[in-house]
Amino acid sequence: MTQSYFIVGTDTNVGKTYVASALIQHFVDAGYRTIGMKPIASGCEQDAHGTLMNEDVLALSAVSNVQAPLDLINSYRFAPAIAPHLAAEQVSVIMEGDIILQAYQKLANLADVVIVEGAGGFLVPINVNETLADVAVKLNIPIILVVGMRLGCINHALLTVEAIKVRGLILAGWVANQTDPDMSMFAENLASLQQRITAPCLSVVPWQKAVRFKISNLDMLC
Repeated sequence: MTQSYFIVGTDTNVGKTYVASALIQHFVDAGYRTIGMKPIASGCEQDAHGTLMNEDVLALSAVSNVQAPLDLINSYRFAPAIAPHLAAEQVSVIMEGDIILQAYQKLANLADVVIVEGAGGFLVPINVNETLADVAVKLNIPIILVVGMRLGCINHALLTVEAIKVRGLILAGWVANQTDPDMSMFAENLASLQQRITAPCLSVVPWQKAVRFKISNLDMLC
């Protein structure tokens, strides 16, 4: 049975790809056939063959030890570096959660572990009716939350945790990633989150340092 995790963030640019890549590498090192998936990506650029490619997708693929067609790994790709649903509207594409689910299921048949990275925050729209949260419900896999440690992170994190729980989804753990090197009272903010989030803190990542998962906590994911 495939073991999978959905990496979501409290916002954009909080280190989802950074954490997802480290998690993929962990499972690869543990001997699992592991692949990364980023269903939706904006800010893509054309490669030498004219194919739109996203640097986050390339980063996930670089550490995966399972290969798969790009359309499964990254079903929706857009050039403008804007909210994905707005980028999709510009090119008259309607993203569908069911298409993402089908791609995930095909990847799950190829690998022991699938690490799925979201786009932006948990409630980012993908079309007029669905959000990334709806995709999470369709996938129905445990979630790992990446908290961008900066001013306002406590509110953002607790709101996201609440949104995850109200949908009946499992929060397997969370990662505190220091995105602001000058964040005031980092330790105190971290302690506030640890007191209020019952899921395990899998890693505390100082500014521009490597992700180091707490093995005792991460073993619960294996």
